[in-house]
Amino acid sequence: MKLEAFEGFVVGTPPPGYGGRYFIFVKLTTSCGIHGYGEIYAGHMAPDLIVALAADSFDRYLAGQSVFQIEQFVRKMHGAGYLHRPDTTMAGVMSGLEMAMWDIVGKALNQPCYNLMGGAVQERLRLYTYLYPDAGEDPGRFYDDPYRAAEKAAYWQTQGFTAVKCDPAGQYTIYDPRQPDLEALDRSATFCRLIREAVGTEVDILFGTHGQFSPSGAIRMAEAIAPYSPLWFEEPTPPDMPEEMAKVAARSAVPVSAGERLSTLYEFQRLASTGAASIWQPNLGRAGGLLEGRKIAALAQAHYCQIAPHLYCGPLVAAANIQLAATIPNFLILESIEKMDGFHAQLLNKPLIVEEGYLQLPTAPGLGVELNEEVAKAHPYTGDKLHLEMGQEPYDPRKHRFFPGG
Repeated sequence: MKLEAFEGFVVGTPPPGYGGRYFIFVKLTTSCGIHGYGEIYAGHMAPDLIVALAADSFDRYLAGQSVFQIEQFVRKMHGAGYLHRPDTTMAGVMSGLEMAMWDIVGKALNQPCYNLMGGAVQERLRLYTYLYPDAGEDPGRFYDDPYRAAEKAAYWQTQGFTAVKCDPAGQYTIYDPRQPDLEALDRSATFCRLIREAVGTEVDILFGTHGQFSPSGAIRMAEAIAPYSPLWFEEPTPPDMPEEMAKVAARSAVPVSAGERLSTLYEFQRLASTGAASIWQPNLGRAGGLLEGRKIAALAQAHYCQIAPHLYCGPLVAAANIQLAATIPNFLILESIEKMDGFHAQLLNKPLIVEEGYLQLPTAPGLGVELNEEVAKAHPYTGDKLHLEMGQEPYDPRKHRFFPGG
C-alpha cells in the first residue's frame, strides 16, 4: 500500500472553545483508496503554516512510500534538514502524519491499533476532566472561585468521575518562572480544601499549573496544597529545564507530573535521568505519535513512572491517546474534556463512549474513530490568535487576578 494523497484541515472551535482555539487535522490516502486521519498539536505559529509544513513533509518523505514504513518515516523526520534533535514543530507534524499511517494500517488489517501494538491490557480507561465554567459564565471569575470549583467537582462525581483537575494558581506568562504571591498560595489551598470537602476521598484532585513558578516558589506551593493529598502537581516549573523541576520533585510531598510540552523519547529521557517527574503526560499530537508514545511509555515503565496522556486539543489526539493507553501496564489516567461530548463529538462520525467516568475501548479498526469532514470543513478557523497564548506582560496579581485562560 503506497501513500498517494495528503489533505489538511484547520478547524475553528466554536464557543466555549474547550481544547483550544483550533484543531489541526490531516488525512492521508493510499493508492488503493484507504484513508487515515491524524491530528497535529503544534501551536506556536499560524495553523495554516503548520498544514503547509505537513504537506511539504508528506511530499518529501511519504508520497509513494509504503504506509507500513512508520519507523523509517520517524527517523527521516527526526533527521530532516540536519536537525536530529527534539523540536516541537517537527514532532507535531510527524505526530499527525504518523497517527494517520497507523489509522490506515489498522483499517487495512481490520484491527484497532492497540491490537497491533501488543494488545490491550486495560479493559476500560479511567478519565479526569478539568473543571470548566458553565456556558455563559465568566471564565475569569469562575477560575478564581473555589466554591464554584467545589460545586463542579461534586457534579462530576455524580457523573462517575473519580478525578478532576483545577488550575487556580494564576496566569502564566512569557516572563515566568516567578514566586507565587501570597493570595495565589491561599487561593490554591482553599480550592483544594473545598474540593476535598465536597468529594471526600472518592475523587482525586489534580492540581494544574503551567510552569509559572521557580523551584523555590513551586516548593512553597506544594507545601500549601499537600494537606489535601492531590494526586499530582502538574508542570510546577517551565519545561525547558527538567533539572530545576527535579528540585521540586525532591522536596514535594505531592507527586510531580509533566510532559505535555515535550517531544520525542529524548526529552522524556531527561525527565527520567533527572527525576523531575514520576507521572508523565505525553500528548501524542506533539510527542511523536503512537510508536514514539509506546517508546516513551516503555522508558517510563523502566523508571517506575506512570503515564497520563495529555489532551487539550481535538478528538483525534484523544483517539490516539486511547489506543496507546490501552496497551501499557503503567497507565494511570486519561485526560478527557468533560465527557468528550459537544463539538468534540460532532467532529466524529461516532462519538467516543464515556460511561461512569471511564472510557470504553473502541473496537473499530485503526484509531477507532472517523473524522466528520463535513463538520470540520464547516468550521474553518478565521482568527489570528494561536492555539493557546501566554500572558505578554510580567505578572501583576492585582491586574491579572481574574485570568480566563490562554
